[in-house]
Amino acid sequence: MQGTDGSGAAAGRIVLADPRGFCAGVDRAILTVQTILRSAGAVRGDGLPPVYVRRQIVHNRHVVEELAAQGAVFVEELAEVPDEAVAAGVPVVFSAHGVSPEVKAEAERRGMHVVDATCPLVSKVHREVLRFVREGYEIVYIGHRGHDEAVGVVGEAPGHVHLIEHESDVELLDFPPTTRLVLLTQTTLSVDETAGTIAALKRRFPWLQMPPSSDICYATSNRQAAVKLVAEQSDCVVVVGSANSSNSVRLMEVAQEGLAGRGRAWRVDDASELERGWFEGVSTVGVSSGASVPDELVRGVVDALRGFGFTEVSTVGTVKENMHFVLPAELRQRASARG
Repeated sequence: MQGTDGSGAAAGRIVLADPRGFCAGVDRAILTVQTILRSAGAVRGDGLPPVYVRRQIVHNRHVVEELAAQGAVFVEELAEVPDEAVAAGVPVVFSAHGVSPEVKAEAERRGMHVVDATCPLVSKVHREVLRFVREGYEIVYIGHRGHDEAVGVVGEAPGHVHLIEHESDVELLDFPPTTRLVLLTQTTLSVDETAGTIAALKRRFPWLQMPPSSDICYATSNRQAAVKLVAEQSDCVVVVGSANSSNSVRLMEVAQEGLAGRGRAWRVDDASELERGWFEGVSTVGVSSGASVPDELVRGVVDALRGFGFTEVSTVGTVKENMHFVLPAELRQRASARG
């Protein structure tokens, strides 16, 4: 039986997805920059920044703004890092999404002090590309054109990695039956989203080999499973995450499918983007967040929804995550040396 919000009106419900928010790869990447800021902030006296970061360390505007406020300087390309900073040994961090060999070569050519915060699960896909190319395979890669992760993976072997985004793209591929062919995918895609494309690939190229294990990461799969359960119990769903976050956008799409026409799924960066009109006639709101979203942003959304009359809060969970990735080797070595 529903409670009331204190005014006698029926209280709305919030159903939180669990797991949600930071995954191990995102946590590692952010902690990498924070560790450098803590160790370098008190030491640098030459007026140079304590750290440069190529691209957004993770795809979340609030995280990037917070790290920038602490002194990190974000650049789109390595050319933006000045020579004097390179000469002074200012660290340059590669984001969680990974980079292509071309970027690594540029950093080496300039003698940059690189700290690689690429998610280990993304690095796994890079290694798979290199191994399959060595073994004579052509690689069909399902990903989002222009996404940092996809750019890095395709860059490992541009002549052998064939990127497709949609099921309709399968018809554009042309491989004779003698071609050794294997499938890889971007880690942040939806399992459901890739199913139709994979089925079409198998129909057109029945000899296509699947990867030894799914490239879609555990955190992506877990969050999608949880938001499906939440959507089944909700009249609408709010997913907290930035527009350029692939996994956040996928979560919103999975939630929309789970609502089965009963309501709408919305994506917001934070509580300031919520609109009261979205919740007219709604009794239960589902809430989840992408893998690069700090929990305080979710708490802000929950607090705002409480103000709209959704005062009962419960959690729907699938699995408990205990994955942890250690910091890049160089930072661990520094910590050991200080200890």
